[in-house]
Amino acid sequence: MTDLQPEEKRDTPMPPRLKAGEKARSLAPLRRLLPFLLRYPVRLTLTLLFLLVAAITSLSLPYLAGGFIDEGFAAENLEVVSSYAWVVIIIAVVMAVAASARFYLISLIGERVIADLRQQVFDHLLTLDATFFDVNRVGELTSRLNADVATIRQAVGSSASLALRSLILMVGAVVMMFLTNFQLALGVVIVIPIIVFPLVFMGKRMRRVSRITQDSLADLSAMVTETLSSVKTVKSFVQEDRQQEVFRGFAEASYRAELKRLLTRSALIGLVLFVSMIALVGLIWLGTQAVFSGAVTVGELTQFGIYAVVATSALTNMSDLFGTLQQVAGATERLIELLDTKPGLPIRPDPVPMPLPSKGTVAFEDVDFAYMTRDDTAILSGLSFSVASGETVALVGASGAGKSTVFALLQRFYDVSGGRVLVDGVDVRDAEPGDLRRRFASVDQEPVIFAGSIADNIRFGKPHAKMDEIIAAADAALVSEFVSELPAGFETLVGERGVMLSGGQKQRVAIARALLKDAPILLLDEATSALDAQSEHLVQKALEHLMEGRTTLVIAHRLATIRNADRIIVLEKGRLIDEGTHDQLVSKGGRYAELAKLQFRIAAAE
Repeated sequence: MTDLQPEEKRDTPMPPRLKAGEKARSLAPLRRLLPFLLRYPVRLTLTLLFLLVAAITSLSLPYLAGGFIDEGFAAENLEVVSSYAWVVIIIAVVMAVAASARFYLISLIGERVIADLRQQVFDHLLTLDATFFDVNRVGELTSRLNADVATIRQAVGSSASLALRSLILMVGAVVMMFLTNFQLALGVVIVIPIIVFPLVFMGKRMRRVSRITQDSLADLSAMVTETLSSVKTVKSFVQEDRQQEVFRGFAEASYRAELKRLLTRSALIGLVLFVSMIALVGLIWLGTQAVFSGAVTVGELTQFGIYAVVATSALTNMSDLFGTLQQVAGATERLIELLDTKPGLPIRPDPVPMPLPSKGTVAFEDVDFAYMTRDDTAILSGLSFSVASGETVALVGASGAGKSTVFALLQRFYDVSGGRVLVDGVDVRDAEPGDLRRRFASVDQEPVIFAGSIADNIRFGKPHAKMDEIIAAADAALVSEFVSELPAGFETLVGERGVMLSGGQKQRVAIARALLKDAPILLLDEATSALDAQSEHLVQKALEHLMEGRTTLVIAHRLATIRNADRIIVLEKGRLIDEGTHDQLVSKGGRYAELAKLQFRIAAAE
C-alpha cells in the first residue's frame, strides 16, 4: 500500500492503523480499568474488608508464636501452650473464611468487569467508520477483543487481589518488626531499596516485551482468521504448504516473543529472590548476635524472623505479580487504544430530521471523492445526477468506474471530498446516520449470510419481526420454494457465511431480508451476475417483487438485466459520460453502445 498524503489535504482525519510493538510506558493504562471496578462499590468494599481481615489474622500468627515460645515452651507451661493453640485455631477459622470470601468476591468482580470491558470495546468498534476497518485487520481486532481481554482478567481478578494482599502483608510485617525490635527492623528498611531496585530496572524491559508478545499473538490471530475464512481458495490454488509455512513463521515469532518475556520475568523473580534471601540471612545472623547478648529473647527473635520471612515472601510475590501486571498493562493499553479511537465521520449534535414519509429521492451534486487508503486517488470527479421517487436507474461502467462507491456514499460509509450527496433532499452529512441508513435496503453480488438459521438471516432486516412477516417476505422472494424441502424449514442452520446454501438461495434470502426491511430506496449491486440461468430467473422474479413501488439503483455489468430501467447512467473513471434509456444510448452510439453490441453479440453466439 502506498504512503498516505499529508493530513491537511483531507476534510476528515485518517483513522489510525493500530500500533504494533510499542512500549507500554508504565502501569498507567491500568488506571483505565478503575471506572469498571467502581461500578460495583458494595462488592469491592466487601472484598477489601475480607482482604484486610485475612491479612491481619495472618500477621497475628507470628506474634502468637513469640508468646508461645517465651511464655509456654521455654517456661514449660502446658496450660499456656493449650491456650495459644485454641487461639490459633480460632484465628485459622476466621482467616480461612475471609480468604475464601475474598477469592470469590474478587473473582466475581473480575468476571463482571471483563464482560463489561469486552462489551464496551465491541460497542465502540461498531461506531467506527468504514475507513478504520479498511486499514486494520479484523483478525487483529478479534485478538484484542478476546486474547487481550483474557489477559486483563489476571489483573482484575487474582493478580490485583494477590498484589494488594502482598502489599498489606509486607507493610504489616515491617511495622510488626519495628514493634518487636527497632534496631533489627532498621536494617530491613535499609535492605528494602536494594530489593526494590531490580523491580524498577527490569520493569521497563518487561513492559516492552509484554507488548511485543501481545502484538505477535494478534498477528498470528489475524493470519489464522484470514486463512480459515478463505480455505476454499487456499485449497483451490493448492497453497496449503505455503500457508502452513506462513503460519509457522508467525507461530515462531510469537514463541520467540513469549520466550523473551518469560526469560525477563524469570530473571526478575530470581534476582529479587536471591537478594531477599541474602538480606534475610544477614538479618538472622544479626538477630542471633542479639540473642547471645541478651538484647532479645528467643521468642522475640522467632517472631521477628517469621515477620521477616512474611515480608520477604510478600515482596517476592509482588515481584512476580509485577511482571504479570506489566503484561496486563500492555494488553490494557492495546484495548484503550481501541476505545480512544474516534470515528472519522463527524456526526452533528443537532442532526437534520429526515422527512416523513420518505420521498425516496437521491441526488449527487458535483461530487468529488477519493479513498484515503488509496493514496487519495480520485474515484469520483464532478459527478452529478438525480433519481426521482419510484424511478429505476442503472449504473454502468468498467470496474473501477466508481459504481460501488456511489452506493457507499449514499449510505455515508465515507464522506465526499467535495460537493453534496442528498437523500430525500437532506445532505447525508447533516442527517443522523441510523436514520439515513434506514432509508436503504441492499442486495449485493455476494450477500452477507450470517451463521444461524434462515429465519434469523431474514429477520436481520427487522429484528422484532413476527414469523408470519418472515414467511410473507420469504414467499415474495421465492425463498419458501426451497425452504419447504428442508427438514427443519426456516430453522435450518446455514453455516458460517451461508456455506450450506447455493448462490441463488443466498440471493433470495438477501432479497427476503430487504423486503422485510421495507425501505423506500433499493440498492442492487450485481445481484444476479454470478448466477446460472435458472437461479437468475428465480432471483429476477424475486427482485421484481422487491422493486415494486421503490426507488431503485442498480449496478450491472450484464446489460440484458437493465434494458427496462427508466434511465441508465454510464460512468467512466468517476465521471458521468452519458445517460438515457437503453434504446436511446444504443442509437446514440458511444461507450454504452459498444458494450451492448459486444455483450449481445456474445450472447447470440452462445
